[in-house]
Amino acid sequence: MRRSDICLYLGPADRAELEALRTARNTPRKLAWRAGIVLGTADGAGTVEIMRRTGMSKPTVWRWQERYLDEGVPGLKRDKTRPSRVPPLPRDVRLKVIAKTVQETPPNATHWSRATMAEAVGISASSVGRIWADAGLKPHIVKGFKVSNDPMFEEKVAEIVGLYLDPPDRAVVLCVDEKSQIQALDRTQPGLPLKKGRAATMTHDYKRHGTTTLFAALDVKSGLVIGECMPRHRAKEFLSFLRRIDRAVKKPRDIHLVLDREKTDQC
Repeated sequence: MRRSDICLYLGPADRAELEALRTARNTPRKLAWRAGIVLGTADGAGTVEIMRRTGMSKPTVWRWQERYLDEGVPGLKRDKTRPSRVPPLPRDVRLKVIAKTVQETPPNATHWSRATMAEAVGISASSVGRIWADAGLKPHIVKGFKVSNDPMFEEKVAEIVGLYLDPPDRAVVLCVDEKSQIQALDRTQPGLPLKKGRAATMTHDYKRHGTTTLFAALDVKSGLVIGECMPRHRAKEFLSFLRRIDRAVKKPRDIHLVLDREKTDQC
């Protein structure tokens, strides 16, 4: 391979960009020596001198000189793509993997893994992963759902959504819920309070005082919480709590309660 040295002219913008690439600490090494080849050529250095400066071979120096002449600085930043030595999977194999993923389950598992699918189809696990990624499939993720069997489900949803879309005048909306079987515990001895350099303390043992049930209502607008603890969890106690809500809300206002079906049945 014989070729006479070439000359090229660098504009101010290209020279400044190549100098920055050659001297920047975060520049990849291959991009730095490519910039050095072009800068050395523009400064009049011969091929042998550029080889000495960069440590590259003669064909490499020539290649990047020609790349700059053809494509400029962007050409130095881009590597030529090479075709993969591994042939692509046939279309019928890809379709088979997708079909088995969405229509079948493995015989001894709840969902497919890359290894089990690769064994079933006869390809590598990495190929299975690429097919799933291209198709947007994630068989390891399962999201739960439950369809309500309440015959009035549609009417209830429409009413609740309507409270937000079309709020009624002179009304208050409360979210009501309860927490039952709360352990009423008390430590056997008083602990030391928290202070600088010392965490709060408490004894490891405790006394049981039975259980209690907390009923609470949240005003979604003001953040006001109406709460009450009762010894039992029955319809009687819940109706008593509803009467307390009625007394607590200023009159005259309509009261809209958002609660689950269990408490609706108690009413």
